[in-house]
Amino acid sequence: MRFYEFEAKKLLAKHGVRLPQGGTAATPEAAAELAADVGGAVVLKSQVLSGGRMKAGGVKFADTPEEAKAAAEAILALEIGGQLPRCVLVEAKAAVAKEYFAAVTYDALAKLPVMIFSDMGGIDIEQVAEEHPEHIARAHLSTLTPFSEFKAKEMVASLGIGGNELVRLTDIVARLARVFTQYGLTLAEINPLGRLEDGSVVALDCHIDMEEEARDRQTAVLEELGIGREETRQARPPTEFEIKGAQIDAQDHRGVAGRVVEFDGNLGLVIGAGGGSLTIFDAIRKHGGQPANYCEIGGNPSVAKAAALTKLILSKPGVDKIAVIMNVVSNTRVDIVARGVVKGVVESGFDPAEKIAIFRIPGSWEGEGFKLLAKYGVEYCDRTVSMSEAARRAVEKAGAHA
Repeated sequence: MRFYEFEAKKLLAKHGVRLPQGGTAATPEAAAELAADVGGAVVLKSQVLSGGRMKAGGVKFADTPEEAKAAAEAILALEIGGQLPRCVLVEAKAAVAKEYFAAVTYDALAKLPVMIFSDMGGIDIEQVAEEHPEHIARAHLSTLTPFSEFKAKEMVASLGIGGNELVRLTDIVARLARVFTQYGLTLAEINPLGRLEDGSVVALDCHIDMEEEARDRQTAVLEELGIGREETRQARPPTEFEIKGAQIDAQDHRGVAGRVVEFDGNLGLVIGAGGGSLTIFDAIRKHGGQPANYCEIGGNPSVAKAAALTKLILSKPGVDKIAVIMNVVSNTRVDIVARGVVKGVVESGFDPAEKIAIFRIPGSWEGEGFKLLAKYGVEYCDRTVSMSEAARRAVEKAGAHA
């Protein structure tokens, strides 16, 4: 789940990271008032979840409140990546002497969080890594021992930084690391991290992504930031379809049946098995299919939840058939999912034999589940049929997307 920049900055400020003076405005008039409060040159930034704001014209500078009003009016009407901004961030234009990059993310190869620091901020870290690798330092965080600020200090110092500058930068990196671990984040990045002419260090821009599974543990801070449970964000705000999926998943505590992402294909998916759901989604596309959605089902969702998810997917315009595919499961009752999916299809006014392209969920109570599917004429398969083959059969039945 991606945060807007203003939300990310609120979270960093909560943990003592200094920010430029400013705030958010929903109207040009409010932007002018903020600029007047700042009392000098300001930068105005579109608050969208997609990247490329600068190139698209979503970042502007103003020297007076009148200029800020005109800039905000242009930004608020500007669509970037298919998104209109939620608001505009108005901040004092900082007198920057030096820019740095600081981030904490997850190293999938090492299976550990990793701190990254560079003395070349303000540009893409990928470009720095390719052209100037000697200007990047890294250090992994232990998941067994408490965080030590000394490790952050060693990392920053390895780039030849010392004195008061080392102390101030180490403090920021350490705070970033604590925010990352405390809130279950997948990315906490400040770029650029600016050292001002007076020697102070300020977060000029930042990005924060939270692990989806961390949301239930972080309800307090999400509420504090004004982020609703229904906001299933990625690189864009949630669609109405995705919000409804989140509401279905939240309707009771049993299992998972939701976490949907909307696409524009003709094959609806009811899929699960953790990372296996991504494998299934990729298999559908590999075999030429066009998914209408991504979703997750698992644990032991109630019949009502499975039915509601099925009905939501079938309500999406253009969905011709659905595929129900999971890995071998021991904690999900096959018969309950089968009952829920069949119920959802029937209540949507369709014949399960025609609407369900394939049902491939082997595991607990599969015999009972398969009997139900046979009764309704639904094609099903057990664990002897791979997930990839089940995906191929579903794509073949769904046909090409018009």
